[in-house]
Amino acid sequence: MGASSSTEQGGSPEQREAESLAASTGALTLLQKSFSNLSDSQTQSIPITSLQEYFELSIDYQSCEASFKPENFPALLSHLGHSIVDQFFTAEKGGLNWIAFLNGYTKCCGRMPTSNALNNLLRLFQIATVKSGATTGLQVESSDEDLKINGYLLPADLLMLLWMCWVMSWNSSSLTLSKGKGKFGLPDINNLVLSAVSSCAEGGAELNIWDDNLLGSDIQLPVGKLHVWVLKTVPNLPDCLVQFVHSRLSNSVSQQDKLEPASSSTSDPGSIAHSNTYLLTSGRAWSISLTLRSTMREEILKTCFAPDVNEVKENILYRSSLHGKGLNRFWSNVEGYNGPILMLISAKLEDRSCIIGVLTHQAYENKDTFYGTSGSLYAISPVFDHFTSSAGKEKNFVYSHLHSPGYEAKPKPVGIAFGGSIGNERVLIDEDFSKLTVRHHAYDKTYQPGALFPNQGYLPTEAQVFDVEVWGLGGGKTKEFQNSFQKREELFTEQRRKIDLKTFTNWEDSPEKMMMDMVSNPSAVQREKR
Repeated sequence: MGASSSTEQGGSPEQREAESLAASTGALTLLQKSFSNLSDSQTQSIPITSLQEYFELSIDYQSCEASFKPENFPALLSHLGHSIVDQFFTAEKGGLNWIAFLNGYTKCCGRMPTSNALNNLLRLFQIATVKSGATTGLQVESSDEDLKINGYLLPADLLMLLWMCWVMSWNSSSLTLSKGKGKFGLPDINNLVLSAVSSCAEGGAELNIWDDNLLGSDIQLPVGKLHVWVLKTVPNLPDCLVQFVHSRLSNSVSQQDKLEPASSSTSDPGSIAHSNTYLLTSGRAWSISLTLRSTMREEILKTCFAPDVNEVKENILYRSSLHGKGLNRFWSNVEGYNGPILMLISAKLEDRSCIIGVLTHQAYENKDTFYGTSGSLYAISPVFDHFTSSAGKEKNFVYSHLHSPGYEAKPKPVGIAFGGSIGNERVLIDEDFSKLTVRHHAYDKTYQPGALFPNQGYLPTEAQVFDVEVWGLGGGKTKEFQNSFQKREELFTEQRRKIDLKTFTNWEDSPEKMMMDMVSNPSAVQREKR
């Protein structure tokens, strides 16, 4: 009995309930088309082996940014398709019927608390790990109504879990799925692993976060603490599984050919390498995307997954290494961009390099007071964390002040700052973009408390700025508006320059000549010509 005909006839109570739950996700029409394409026309069911193959992923492990590479990750990834079907789709001997197909989708992609979705992800990782022949410290207690995960993960296990989510996210972001083996690089996301280690491990706050041996250590990360870390730091992580399953079924609707084992989108391993010339590498961009919603997330994911370097360049507004350091150079590149802006600052702190970030949701303005409506601070490297605005407290999101024309009895500081107050800014970049000052969160009632770099103390810390990058996350229309704005400004500047040249074509009549004469001989009598 086909899906469409069953729906029209009403079906059994069990079928109506399954369809109602699927409809609540907004994907019922998609599922009907997908089932029609995937199922056998005679048995009206999906062969379980075909569905397993369709969810499979393969990877070329040759290109990898990270220095630490767990050896069994390719094997784990190769069992992902079978593990998804085993966990979510209950099939009979003849295959997967319409009701079982709906229930499987709802079990994976239906509306549920984030903690339940995270349990689904951990369970999937545990099944795939066991199928690959490896072991894990996860302990699963499963029932028809509840799924409980206990135990722990090692740092290397967490890295593989995050990489599994990265690959699913990569594949979901591809417009087309290729046939054959996918080739792409794996990003360096050690900052996420180290963040979990410092938050979840016993005595994690006292660990030397720059120790290269931490990733391969036997430090246990309890599942309960991992739940808290995910919900606070990377709340969108469970969505990677949901988006992957949804995108694969969507692709089954758009494909004209019979199903073949799908794979990761083919991409030159250099597609990650080209992003490494920026502070916002693929791994860092993906880390930030796990904290974002709406269009900002889609825009920053272009940095992760765009195969063309020109697509990555579209979003960058300013680079101090390219455009030159200083507030004036920064201003000439960001002025007129009226949308969300991400700034990354690379600096040297006590012989260690670190990167912090700031996301603002509005345009930069030349003001001598704080302004803004919302924003977030990020610790990017070596440990990842993010701090959103504190609701109901101060609104000192951004301070960006250039030199004011004319005389000021009490001039305001020149530079860019985030949080805190004037004179006690939480993050402050000086006018020349040479010095970064970071203060303790006790000075700041705008952003949530937390350290922006490891072992941050109470006293203000000054650091040498290496590089500054600014990325626009407002989409194509926002960039087009800025381009139009800058063209108008260039036109006005050119017109003013032409007027000045026509007015002062005679050197003897120019104000510059008069000023030079007064400086050279201020006591000389200036007679008026008659």
